[in-house]
Amino acid sequence: MEYISRLSSSPDVLLGKPVIKNTRITVELILERLGDGMSIEEILEATPNIKREDVLACISYSSDVVAKESLLAS
Repeated sequence: MEYISRLSSSPDVLLGKPVIKNTRITVELILERLGDGMSIEEILEATPNIKREDVLACISYSSDVVAKESLLAS
């Protein structure tokens, strides 16, 4: 998925955290909700100003970020 068209980041909005375009809804918030067990449909019901494609863009973005990282053994 091409997440660039759905997400943005600006130092003037939430200190540059990635957000869904034209909102103050962070990628982090969407991922937290998914991690807490909310379905995409439940997220959309709770935040009607976003679309399914926005949630999928958050997932795609996070996948790209994680792909560039490595987990350090503790």
